[in-house]
Amino acid sequence: MPARDLALLTDAAREAGRIALRYWRKDPQVWDKGGEHGPVTEADLAVNDMLKAKLLDARPDYGWLSEETPDSTDRLAADTVFIVDPIDGTRAYIAGEETWAHSLAVAHQGKVTAGVVYIPAIDRIYTASLTSPAMKDGEPIAVSGRDRLEGANILTTKANMLPEKWPGGVPEITRSFRASLAYRLCLAAEGRFDGMLTLRDAWEWDIAAGSLIAERAGAVVTDQTGATLRFNTPEAQAKGLLALPPGLHAEAIRRLTAA
Repeated sequence: MPARDLALLTDAAREAGRIALRYWRKDPQVWDKGGEHGPVTEADLAVNDMLKAKLLDARPDYGWLSEETPDSTDRLAADTVFIVDPIDGTRAYIAGEETWAHSLAVAHQGKVTAGVVYIPAIDRIYTASLTSPAMKDGEPIAVSGRDRLEGANILTTKANMLPEKWPGGVPEITRSFRASLAYRLCLAAEGRFDGMLTLRDAWEWDIAAGSLIAERAGAVVTDQTGATLRFNTPEAQAKGLLALPPGLHAEAIRRLTAA
């Protein structure tokens, strides 16, 4: 089933890209969702509507969790659920930048079994399933071979590197950034950067697909305490996220959890 789900997600992601590109750099309507939820555009909503119709028509017994659909506890009763961010990096999308993504995943009993991250503006697609390797545009990818955290090039924000967040000492890293959390996971998966981390709570729709891609590429992927990620949870959030090669991950967890 993961292979069939992956094919479905891949087809849906490409269709999502065609819809989103119709609005991109064409001054789409934008609304503020309020609080810290950020903006949403007419493109986000159009993509969400298509994905919900297409995916649930193909798998009517699956649950549904999406950033742009009001949440329902009905999904908690489903063994298998779609976890979708119609456009991850909406601010970058509004600004006309290229690094926004569609993030589509299937999770079964709390574990992601298939995931696709598609970046339409550069026509780049990342895929993985429990029965297939992590791929970029159909070619296998693997994480960085770096084994020391000091000097590593990590995708993260300045706020994540504040001293109070690292009781074991802030590592001396080179810090880089991309707007889409899903894309950051994929860039770590392909070894273009030595890893990624966020110490803020992370929404499941931002990380589900990319976490599997990174894991299948050889990264150790956990929350900031080192705990295994679980999906389709009631709160739909993880306590931060680390996706790093094994040696870097072990060192980061030691520093983050030092007494």
